[in-house]
Amino acid sequence: MEETGEHIKACIERALDEDAARNDVTTALAVAPVQMGRAFIKAREAGVVSGQRVAEAVFRALDGEVSYETAVRDGERAEADCVVTRLEGRLRAILAGERTALNFLGRLCGIATLTARYVGNVAGSGVVILDTRKTTPGLRILEKEAVRHGGGRNHRIDLQERILVKENHITAAGGMIPLLERIGPERLQKAEIEVSCLAELGMLQGSPPAMVMLDNFTPDMIRSAVAELEQWDSPRPEIEVSGGITLETVASFAIPGVDYISIGSLTASAAALDLSLIVDEVWEP
Repeated sequence: MEETGEHIKACIERALDEDAARNDVTTALAVAPVQMGRAFIKAREAGVVSGQRVAEAVFRALDGEVSYETAVRDGERAEADCVVTRLEGRLRAILAGERTALNFLGRLCGIATLTARYVGNVAGSGVVILDTRKTTPGLRILEKEAVRHGGGRNHRIDLQERILVKENHITAAGGMIPLLERIGPERLQKAEIEVSCLAELGMLQGSPPAMVMLDNFTPDMIRSAVAELEQWDSPRPEIEVSGGITLETVASFAIPGVDYISIGSLTASAAALDLSLIVDEVWEP
């Protein structure tokens, strides 16, 4: 947890440096150093909130005395025109951190909101919605947390977490059979292998992995794959379905026997939630 906190702190510092938040020439001219203020962050559209702790850390990095009161917690839904946060403190810090905080908050709320829509579209099926590694460089920890806030689960966090064999690995190894021999039965028990057709799936019967990824299978192909796996003598691998699945089609892939559906667009294509920060009171001590 400490390592994660340091990573997020570094992300915030890079973002503040990128925006030159400690050298805000406009705010320095318009706002006296002693001026205090109250402000609120409002969701202009409905969505699931994520990123509150990051936004708070942005303002605290500029001024440790800024008060940040969360009105809608991470993982909760905000309705349109709902206040999600109230702030109080030195106005210079609030205005200098505004854009950086909203950039984090809007991006992460967008991911959580899109994830919640996918989760809702497969509700009752027992299928779990997973993310992928299609994340913004440097923001993976935050974006995968946003997926959890939206009701999804995380696939592997990085390349060292687990063995996941994909098409290019199979090609590089000279085919599925040589690859299975290289991995070996012990590591296969914790591995996931992607297959692109039923013939490749059949090659795994004698050396089943812990999970198979049915990549770009149609719903009919998935039903055939589930039926085939049910006939295996060995414990049936868990089934992940992936590739080209949209909000409109995801329910048709939540087929009995499927355990997971992974969606790259959760983090790759989510639109930021529309948020704004409004100063509503100013005074001098």
